[in-house]
Amino acid sequence: MIMNEMFCVKGKVAVVTGAGGVLGGSIAKSLVQAGARIVAIDIRRENLDKRVEELTALGGEAIGVVGNVLDVQSLEQVAKEVLAKWGRIDILLNIAGGNTPGGTLAPDQPFFDMPVAEWEKVTNLNMNGTVYPSMVFGRIMAEQKSGSIVNVSSMTAYSAITRVPGYSAAKTAVSNFTQWLATEMALKYGDGVRVNAIAPGFFIGDQNRAVLINPDGSLTDRSKKVLAKTPMGRFGDISELNGAVQFLCSDAASFITGVVLPVDGGFSAFSGV
Repeated sequence: MIMNEMFCVKGKVAVVTGAGGVLGGSIAKSLVQAGARIVAIDIRRENLDKRVEELTALGGEAIGVVGNVLDVQSLEQVAKEVLAKWGRIDILLNIAGGNTPGGTLAPDQPFFDMPVAEWEKVTNLNMNGTVYPSMVFGRIMAEQKSGSIVNVSSMTAYSAITRVPGYSAAKTAVSNFTQWLATEMALKYGDGVRVNAIAPGFFIGDQNRAVLINPDGSLTDRSKKVLAKTPMGRFGDISELNGAVQFLCSDAASFITGVVLPVDGGFSAFSGV
């Protein structure tokens, strides 16, 4: 197999949860440009219509299906629609997740005052929002004896990061679940079904902009601490996650499973000294 073919995802059917969001959209666009067929899932129809329009404008095949990652019956209906159209599922990207304003403690706010509802919202979305799609779409991969699941962990799973307790706990669970499911799939269904994750470093997006960038555009103290511990000395660009995801979905990673791959500019490797 020549090198370019090793990284090929052309013709593969890729289910992308949270496809209406910035990260899901970026990865979906990258994969559709590489020839993958995209099944965009989001809880909001308006987000999907816009995303599918963007994907098809790039010359690719894409459908948008409303689905809730916290509702197994909803996901099972999505699976039926995908199988009816394309007959298989090759890739599952569990992108849906993130933090909430209420799940982020203010600098002087005690953990004990965090609303339980916010804790539950964040942990449920990130943890179960990864587990439930893996149960539904992973079953199809198990029956096929082929497929690649890619989850999204975080730097918060590597070491304690202040102010985001629920998000930290949930992403740590995602890393552990990635390793567990990778083992389960390989032992019971063979080497054709792989499960890995990426662990993004710090990227400025809508969810974290307020804690990283001041209203005047300058860096917050938190940003300065992040950059001081990032050897590359900068924030990542969201598009810099796309290559890692495609690699993990391709035959180039055929002997890689149970891995959580940092894409972080060296943040996880650096002690700060």
